[in-house]
Amino acid sequence: MNPLATNPLLDATHDPALASWVESANDPATDFPIQNLPFGRFRRAGDADWCIGVAIGDQVLDLRRAKLIETHDMNRLMRLAPGPRQALRAAISEGLRRGSPREALFRTALVAQAEVELGLPCEIGDYTDFYASIHHATTVGKQFRPEQPLLPNYKWVPIGYHGRASSIGVSGQSFPRPLGQTKAPDQAVPVFGPCRRLDYELELAMCIGRPNAQGEPIPMASAEEHVFGLALFNDWSARDIQAWEYQPLGPFLSKNFASTLSPWVVTLDALAPFRSAFVRPEGDPAPLPYLDSEANRRQGGLDITLEVWLQTAAMREAGHAGDRLMSSNFADAYWTVAQLVAHHTVNGCNLRCGDLFGSGTLSGPLPEQGGSLLELSQGGRQPLRLSSGETRSYLEDGDTVILRGHCLRQGFRRIGFGECRGTVLPARQPVLSV
Repeated sequence: MNPLATNPLLDATHDPALASWVESANDPATDFPIQNLPFGRFRRAGDADWCIGVAIGDQVLDLRRAKLIETHDMNRLMRLAPGPRQALRAAISEGLRRGSPREALFRTALVAQAEVELGLPCEIGDYTDFYASIHHATTVGKQFRPEQPLLPNYKWVPIGYHGRASSIGVSGQSFPRPLGQTKAPDQAVPVFGPCRRLDYELELAMCIGRPNAQGEPIPMASAEEHVFGLALFNDWSARDIQAWEYQPLGPFLSKNFASTLSPWVVTLDALAPFRSAFVRPEGDPAPLPYLDSEANRRQGGLDITLEVWLQTAAMREAGHAGDRLMSSNFADAYWTVAQLVAHHTVNGCNLRCGDLFGSGTLSGPLPEQGGSLLELSQGGRQPLRLSSGETRSYLEDGDTVILRGHCLRQGFRRIGFGECRGTVLPARQPVLSV
C-alpha cells in the first residue's frame, strides 16, 4: 500500500520517486534531496545582510529571488501557521522538480553552498537545555550517585535549565578553552585556570516558530505547531568547572562559553516519514495527563540517527577525516518534542519565535552509545584509543568535533542534517587585577 495515501502527515513532497533538475540533489548520499528542503540563512561574498535559503543538493535556493517570499526575516517566516508553511514547502518542491515550468526562474536564484557564508538559521532568543535521554541521565548518575543514579523526579518531569543564547555559534566556529574555578577532592581550596575536562554533548535543537501568550499553556494537541524544525546542536561542557559550581543551582560558567548549532533547520514536515510510536518501558509511570495524548503515543517519536566524529589536530594535518566515536538515535529519548513544549509552557511561560530548546545529550542504551566523552571514557578512567594512535579522555586543543544526523526508512528517501562542526582553541590568558 502506498504510505502517502495512508499517513495524513505525508503529501506529494515526500514521494521517494521525486527527482530534481538540480542533479546533486539526486545523489543517494546527499543530505539534501528534494524531499528534505531545510531552511537556513546565508549571504554572498560582500553582502552584509542575510538571505533566507533552502538547501538542495550542494546548492542554496534564495527564496526571495525565486519570488517565493518577500522577506529576509527568518523569524517572520518561522511564525507561519501550518497551512501556509506547508504551502510554501509545496511551492519550493514543485519548482525544483524535473520538468517544472519554474526551472528558469529558480536557476537564477541558485548559488553553490561552497560560495556562501552560512549563518545561524535565525535570530535566537531564549535558550533552554533539557535532559531528554534517560540513558545519558542514568550513565552519568552512576558516576556520581551509584546508589541512586536516576533521581525520582526524572520519569515524571522533563528536566531542564535555562542557558545563554548569546554564545551560540554556527557550525564551523572555533572557540578558546574556557577558564574557571575547579577544585579536586584532595584540594583544600579551589584553583583558577583553563578547563582540563572539556567535553562535547550530542544534542538536537528544536527551533520555536509560533509564540504563545504569557499565561496560556500550549496543550499537547497543538504543541508541535509551535516548532519550526530541528537542527544539530553541540552544547560544549567544562566538566571540572561544572563539578565545582553546579550545587545548588545547576550549570553556569561550565555551559555558557560556547554552543554550536548546525546552519540548516530540518522542518517537522520533512521529518513526517520518520515518525515512530512513543512507548514508555514496561513498568514506568504513564505521563501525567498534560504530557500525554493519543497522537503523541502513536507518532511522537522521531527516528533520527546521530553520530559524533572526532578529528584531532594531528589527523587534520595528515589529511585524516577523523574517527566516528559513537552513534545513537533520537527515538530512544525519554521525552518527545511535544512534551518538552507542553511542559515548558504549562506554568504560563511564553515562548517567542526564535527560542531554542536543546534536547540534552542523546545517548543510546549501550555503553558505546554515550553522547559525551564523560560517558565514553567513564569519567576519564578509560581513555579512548583513536585510529591515529592518540588517546582521549577529554578534548584537547586543536580537536574538532563533528556531529552528523540522518533519517533512513524503507520506502522513503534518505534525508540528513548536514554537519555541526566546532574546534577547540587554546585558552586565552586571563586578565587579572593588579
